[in-house]
Amino acid sequence: MKSLKFSLIAMLMVVSVSMNAQEKKTYKIHTVAFYNLENLFDSINDTSIYDEASPIMEMSESLRGEAYRKKLRNMAKVIADIGNEDTHNSPAVIGVSEVENRQVLVDLVNEPVLIDKDYGIVHFDSPDKRGIDVALLYQKALFKPIDTSSHELLIYDDSTRKRVYTRDQLLVSGELEGDLIHIIVNHWPSRSGGEARSRFKRVAAGKLNKQIIDSLQSNDPYAKIVTMGDFNDNPTNDSMKKAMKTEAEKDEVELKGIYNPFENQYKKQGLGTTGYRDAWSLFDMILFTQPFLEKDYSSFRFYKAGIFNKSYLTNKEGRYKGYPLRMINAGLSGGYSDHFPVYVYLIKEDDKK
Repeated sequence: MKSLKFSLIAMLMVVSVSMNAQEKKTYKIHTVAFYNLENLFDSINDTSIYDEASPIMEMSESLRGEAYRKKLRNMAKVIADIGNEDTHNSPAVIGVSEVENRQVLVDLVNEPVLIDKDYGIVHFDSPDKRGIDVALLYQKALFKPIDTSSHELLIYDDSTRKRVYTRDQLLVSGELEGDLIHIIVNHWPSRSGGEARSRFKRVAAGKLNKQIIDSLQSNDPYAKIVTMGDFNDNPTNDSMKKAMKTEAEKDEVELKGIYNPFENQYKKQGLGTTGYRDAWSLFDMILFTQPFLEKDYSSFRFYKAGIFNKSYLTNKEGRYKGYPLRMINAGLSGGYSDHFPVYVYLIKEDDKK
């Protein structure tokens, strides 16, 4: 392979690969991403949920509307930028978490920097006690949903025997430019009360996620499945390695196995998506099944994974220098989320020559 370059054709990026002087192949490329939007709540007090936890609701009523509009602009800017440097397009599909309701998503995709992308929305209300949900946004020209479902996580506190209400797992099956793929969007239970004490909740979430994947693979062992989200665990934790049975190396992933391209970024490079108590955690990940690793590029395959941690998303000084710049820290002057987004590139040979 002598060269690799990108060029934009009708809003799609193709990768031009010169195999030799006589042969040239071109590849379409799309970004698939995930972003925890950290408390994307509107400015209206909803008494049916605990939205008082939102920084916007902690402000005076005169400032809430302005803060909400700023939050929308900032979230839209980030989404528009993810993958744009290489693909000249925003993500074809992007999973999001910590959204209050469908209306905040409608407002988000209608922001000026996103409205021309014509994003569709897949969203279900979850039983989470804070009222936060997960959702999938997709460019209608590129991805066509076929089936959607929400999968409830039933877990109970060992000491009280009461149910722990958390986010459902969202499954969307659809066609990315004609290729059938299945996408699961997650936001697993937090580490509230400590990692060890809350571990069983995330292990249970991992088992549910694996059950969804197993069910899809029972119908088609070659199913192309993406599972993404804020897992509130690192790539090396039990929920990943034991419940999900993830692999860090491509050549160790068997047919029904799951590849985690972020594990080595965490173990070998020390990278993270969120910081806490002077330490990085890599809670946000995108994993996928073995068929995405095949070398036949007649359908979409995995090309690259990364953390979107551009300078404008980080604190520039003080105790949290280098960590994600949160709106709660920056107030009306700016701020984004306490998590960096993550992304993968999928490529497919372009048959239009």
